Amino acid sequence: MTWQPINVPQRTIMTPGPVEADPRVLRALATPIVGQFDPSFTHIMNEVMEMLRALFQTKNQWAFPINGTSRAGNEAVLASLIEPGDKVLVPIYGRFGHLLVEIAQRYGAEVIELHCEWGEVFEPQLVIDAIQLHEPKIVACVHGETSTGRMQPLQEIGMYCREKGVFFVVDAVASIGGVDVRVDEWCIDACIGGTQKCLSVPAGMAPITFNERVAEVITARKKVEQGIATADDLCDVTTFTPIATNYFDLAMLMDYWSPRRLNHHTESTSMLYALREGVRLALEETLPVRFARHAYHAQALQQGLRAMGLELFGEETHALTCVTCIQIPEGVNGDRVRQFLLTHFGVEIASSFGPLHGKIWRIGTMGYSCRKENVLAVLSALEATLIQHNVRVVRGEAIQATLAFYMATEYATQ
Repeated sequence: MTWQPINVPQRTIMTPGPVEADPRVLRALATPIVGQFDPSFTHIMNEVMEMLRALFQTKNQWAFPINGTSRAGNEAVLASLIEPGDKVLVPIYGRFGHLLVEIAQRYGAEVIELHCEWGEVFEPQLVIDAIQLHEPKIVACVHGETSTGRMQPLQEIGMYCREKGVFFVVDAVASIGGVDVRVDEWCIDACIGGTQKCLSVPAGMAPITFNERVAEVITARKKVEQGIATADDLCDVTTFTPIATNYFDLAMLMDYWSPRRLNHHTESTSMLYALREGVRLALEETLPVRFARHAYHAQALQQGLRAMGLELFGEETHALTCVTCIQIPEGVNGDRVRQFLLTHFGVEIASSFGPLHGKIWRIGTMGYSCRKENVLAVLSALEATLIQHNVRVVRGEAIQATLAFYMATEYATQ
């Protein structure tokens, strides 16, 4: 049998991740491979750490990527902090809060769950009251919840955690690079980002940052694996429970990303090139302009959806700028609409999870996918598809409303 070359179709990807990779990132992926401890590569590693500090808006020493998809970052941080029996408080307002619970429980934590309706967020005081009541070691919270299109206010929670000595761990996978994430100002102790959303880099790395409070706990649990441990490592026996994972052991990864260059694993060379380029582009655009671009095109999209007669989902005050959620009209099979969009227009949008599956569509305006031609393409394709499915919409108004918005308003760089 003869295997043919890969030939994937062209798509307009308007999901909340993955999104279209920036062409400049794809070019970076083709950069030649060098050894992981080649001076030219360790120089790139150091550059990436510095660039991630700027992206996370932090002065933390520790800012580097975990090799793996976004949840690899969540798992690395939680696994390295949690010892069996530790209390972890998780406010859940969508699917990915449940993921934090799942990870924490697997590492032996006693998890306290807070719940609110999907489509809402927590009043910070409710979380603060729960911290007072339960006295957890860790509060783990999602910043931008893509399953509901909502964004949790963090600063008050972070400041209270800092005051009480509680570790504040934040999943900013969906928000980093698309909306404001202020690690230092919001008193976030450890923050996890993602590549395949607002950074427009393929999935495969999870940028993280953590402060010295976290580093102190992790270092106290350090156990270097046999085969690469030095005599000093073998003599330095920890009195704490060693971190329960090898691959996600941040104590060893800190040595990998420091001058010691502990040979813990083989770095994903090409993905690091891609991450560097994605973050470089974000910083070149400047964070304020990038955040404004995401808000601008989301507004344009929503103007068109409302003009079409569709209803948006969720509490508006705390909407996640880069994800727009739409209530599926009564009697419409949402998955069939999505399949029609993909088959006939090459446009992909998303459904949701759990109690919202089949009830909402989610459209991402993230990273390289967040641009005028994509917004106009998804609106025209969605209107035509709904008409084909006998859904009553206001014909012809969506594109006109969005064009009117674009022509009447602008931001620093369109």
